[in-house]
Amino acid sequence: PHWVQQGERCDTRETVLERDGTDVQRDEECRAVSGKWVSVYDDKVFTKAADLDIDHMVPLANAWRSGADSWTQEKRREFANDLTHPQLLAVSATTNRSKGDQSPDQWQPPAKTYWCTYARAWVSVKATYELTITDAEKSTLGEMLDTCTT
Repeated sequence: PHWVQQGERCDTRETVLERDGTDVQRDEECRAVSGKWVSVYDDKVFTKAADLDIDHMVPLANAWRSGADSWTQEKRREFANDLTHPQLLAVSATTNRSKGDQSPDQWQPPAKTYWCTYARAWVSVKATYELTITDAEKSTLGEMLDTCTT
């Protein structure tokens, strides 16, 4: 299951676009028609929502491989639309597509200044949903967490 309705005819994608943007204007169908977004993965600025994807911090396929395959359909829907934990981000379509379903040992955000936040968010989501982590993930996450200054 993917984007669900979040009220006011807005689905999860549109809700994240509004949350992560500034001066976001929406049309009568809740689609973002203008605004400004900074993609934290690559520090690029965007003014068109079409240039953005909503990234699942822990990709759906990665979650499936690390425990979500045993979840109910409802829990999978909750995970895919989680607005409470650091699971969803508006980022450049280019970086999101380069990430695909890869884990941190296979892909890291181009902006190294975001590595600390990324690693903390990844660990938080995996812990919240009781998903497994590989030795390679753990090792790379340790390196990324070493970039944290506080």
